[in-house]
Amino acid sequence: MALRDDFPILQRKVHGHPLVYLDNAATTQKPQVVIDAMSDYYSQSNANVHRAVHTLAGEATDGYEGCRTRLKTWFNAERAILTSGTTEAINLVAHAWGRANLTKDDAIVLTEMEHHSDIVPWQMLAEERGVEIRYVPVLDDFTLDMEVFEASLVGAKLVCVVHTSNVLGVRNPLERIIKSAHAAGAKVLIDAAQGAPHVRIDFDAFGADFMAFSAHKMCGPTGIGALLVRPDAFEEMQPFMGGGDMIETVTTEGSTYQDNEHKFEAGTPRIAEAIGWNAAFGWMETLDLEKEHKRMLEIARYTAKELRGMGMTVYGRHDDGDSAVVSFLHPKLHSEDMAHLLDAVGYAVRTGHHCAQPLLNRLGISSTVRASYYFYNTMEEAEQFIAQLKIILERFA
Repeated sequence: MALRDDFPILQRKVHGHPLVYLDNAATTQKPQVVIDAMSDYYSQSNANVHRAVHTLAGEATDGYEGCRTRLKTWFNAERAILTSGTTEAINLVAHAWGRANLTKDDAIVLTEMEHHSDIVPWQMLAEERGVEIRYVPVLDDFTLDMEVFEASLVGAKLVCVVHTSNVLGVRNPLERIIKSAHAAGAKVLIDAAQGAPHVRIDFDAFGADFMAFSAHKMCGPTGIGALLVRPDAFEEMQPFMGGGDMIETVTTEGSTYQDNEHKFEAGTPRIAEAIGWNAAFGWMETLDLEKEHKRMLEIARYTAKELRGMGMTVYGRHDDGDSAVVSFLHPKLHSEDMAHLLDAVGYAVRTGHHCAQPLLNRLGISSTVRASYYFYNTMEEAEQFIAQLKIILERFA
């Protein structure tokens, strides 16, 4: 698999064993072109962006704004605010849009499937403003209860829903959710942290008002992400952080603000990270994303089938639109013990509640083992993973 050669970390060994990296839903590995792009910036063009007229500043500005341009093209969006990641992007909506537009008599609709990043900011806002929060439950087939969702829209001003669950890999019926929410007069925020890395989303055609995602889950650097915003929603947002770069003028009597995305990007931005993320998009453009998504999903289906045959409980369905995430539990062997045993022979998986405690509470569990696949994973790795699990169960279960 030639593209594996682009990822230097995949050549290393862990505890004397070849690394098999299956923790991609947490963060993905970086191709050499991303590492090189960031290194080149620091070694050749390191300067702050905007305003200055010297050569290095111009190169840094071009690199930083080049990432924004790429985001707009890749996702077909008019407004792209650069943030530190999905979490900051969602918090930005809560502070910049929520505080300006939600009052005590309003309601926000969430789901039991949400990541903590799409729950806690709204709980904080509700405590501050008295906004009502309504939760859409998850059914036994790992899908949302859409009847409850439709009923929850009455009087709602905002719907926040995860594109794809980081625990279940389930892709939600977003087209129906967006259509119904807009018909009820509510705006929609999509947490696409797990969706954007796998499919190329047309934000304008999608119809959501806000969409948040992170670079590090799609071969880019940590510490940077984006919030895509529809123009009408953008006009309703008020500045959250004050400082340099987001202002138009400052006097001792007051300040005026920029009318573009810089309005929400106070201070020195994530320049090297933006340049690295732009390089990641360039690398991803060489792939057939649809073909790769189908290949990864087949690997996940194989893994889930084998795990069930070994007496494991698998949480997820792995339908065509879902992601290649496989969460599972053994009836006797604790998830953390299993992860340690796997790490000892080079397999990197994730355990715990995956920052989705309401979902795990709904499922009646406290943790899972999660294996998640990405572009550089192979069926051979999945087969080796299953073989290693069988050895572990023979010895310890």
